[in-house]
Amino acid sequence: MMDVLISSKTRIKLLLKLFLNKHVEAHLRGLEQEFGESSNAIRVELNRLEQAELLTAATKGNKKFYRANESHPLFKDIHNLLLKHTGIDQVVEQVIHRLGDVEQVYLSGRLVRGLESKVIDLIFVGSVDVLYLIELITKTEKAINRKIRYLVYSPAEFKVNPFSEDDIKPLLIWQKV
Repeated sequence: MMDVLISSKTRIKLLLKLFLNKHVEAHLRGLEQEFGESSNAIRVELNRLEQAELLTAATKGNKKFYRANESHPLFKDIHNLLLKHTGIDQVVEQVIHRLGDVEQVYLSGRLVRGLESKVIDLIFVGSVDVLYLIELITKTEKAINRKIRYLVYSPAEFKVNPFSEDDIKPLLIWQKV
């Protein structure tokens, strides 16, 4: 879907990387290694997005780091478009709201890093009926054409940080109000 709207594959990768998780920041050489593309193609797209004020940049040492400009009027729209592109919006709508006593849901894995993935990795915190979760996930996978992997933690288990320091911090995508 996105490749019809946006013809540059590099731009799509940058949007996924920087707008899906607003806390992610990246620099040119790191993006070059991660995307496996030429630094020139990435630089051109970074410059375009920065000129449009969709990205902010800060220099740390000899590296220029980019991140999504949360104050841009289109930030929320781009973020929501990416949620639809990845199918995360459908997961929230079709799975989380029907599970019962879920306190929080986190996104982890490749998508948190802003990388395209055919798998959505989720972490559920709360009291979940796992059999019903499997049923809902099976239906949702067909609708979004992606696989969903999940972990379920009780609130007590989750308080003991289950992630190593090397892991990228999971992105909170839903919380009980």
